[in-house]
Amino acid sequence: MRRPVPHWRSFGLIGRLVAILALVAAIDFAANSLLFQRASNFALRTDEARHMAAQLEVSRRLIERSPPAERAGVARELGTDLFELSLSRPANRATPSVELAALRQQMIALEPGLADAALQLRLLSLRDGGDIAGSIVLDDGSVLGFISHDRVSWTLNAQRIAALVAPTLILILFGWILLRATLEPLNRLVRATARVGSTSAEPVEESGPPELRQLIHGFNVMQERIHALLASRTQTLLAIGHDLRTPLARLRLRLDDSRIDTGLRGEMGADLDEMEDLLRSLQAFVDPAGGETAPQRVDLAAMAMTIVDTMSDAGQRATYEGPDHLETMLRPVSIRRALQNLAENAVHYAGSVNVRLGQDGAEAVLTVEDHGPGIPEDRLDDVMQPFVRLDEARSRDTPGMGLGLAIVRRAIRNEGGSFTLANRSEGGLRATICLPIATG
Repeated sequence: MRRPVPHWRSFGLIGRLVAILALVAAIDFAANSLLFQRASNFALRTDEARHMAAQLEVSRRLIERSPPAERAGVARELGTDLFELSLSRPANRATPSVELAALRQQMIALEPGLADAALQLRLLSLRDGGDIAGSIVLDDGSVLGFISHDRVSWTLNAQRIAALVAPTLILILFGWILLRATLEPLNRLVRATARVGSTSAEPVEESGPPELRQLIHGFNVMQERIHALLASRTQTLLAIGHDLRTPLARLRLRLDDSRIDTGLRGEMGADLDEMEDLLRSLQAFVDPAGGETAPQRVDLAAMAMTIVDTMSDAGQRATYEGPDHLETMLRPVSIRRALQNLAENAVHYAGSVNVRLGQDGAEAVLTVEDHGPGIPEDRLDDVMQPFVRLDEARSRDTPGMGLGLAIVRRAIRNEGGSFTLANRSEGGLRATICLPIATG
């Protein structure tokens, strides 16, 4: 019974990486074998090979006709700048290069006498110039060596370098493509981890090696549980806030009908107002979008100017700087609440606020500045955490439960933007909101 051939999907991550490396190595071996075979067939053009073969044959005959004592000098005189000659002992003869076998046969065919002289050819290393060198044996047993500096040698070296480098670069690119395809499911998983808790649960496609499929499956189960817990917490807090509004409303009705002193009634009414504000803050924190599910086209400039005009009409010092129109796609309720929180905080702590709107590339930049006491540098990150209030940096009559900046940060993050706080060098606090300008 034949065993089934393993499918590519059944290979684990390690197995796939090993298979990719083996495939690249096999291709590299095949490419090198092909290049070696082509290099062994390398030959000069006929006229260039004839010139080098004739020059070597003439030099051999002239040197052999000279007295032994004068042969070294004759060899030097016969040499040129492009064709060096030298005599040496047989023991110093270098090993020939196999890749020049075809060139050797070509030269012997042109000058048969070189076969009797045991012609050998070799390629010098690039460090030594990369030229063609060789040697023949004279009638007295001495070795006549030569080096050809003809430009063809340089052309050969350029071809050799290209032949060696090009396959390597191609294999690197091929291996990178295979590894990228193998690890793409892992990259999708990494991108999905950054979205957990900020958007609705979006299952990641379970693909890739078995280890990655198991990991992705576990991640999908985990994010479903996380989103279920977040949804349960949100519904619980919203239900508590909704249920508490009913007894608060009854208390306000009874307070209006009671015969309580007017001053005490005002104080109790203020306490009830603060409790309702706390409930609204809690609701805004757990549900910053206010029930909105999809972004809408919003004129961010008009929204900012409306908030500033409303505060100015109420006798507060608020100014706006920026364009008259700047449209983008966002959830207006949560962004309006975030901007209003920042503006009201600035007026409460500093007595005035300046709202600026600008555009930086594909982002809308909203800046809310005040001239108040600022925040200690080491506590700038702390104040954006929920339920944190820095009474030592701000006045102690601060209303709320420390959710204002946490609501702002969560609302901005839900829109894919960023929110930062920084103290101004001239005094006061600067809150910067960056929102992507998307079309739709």
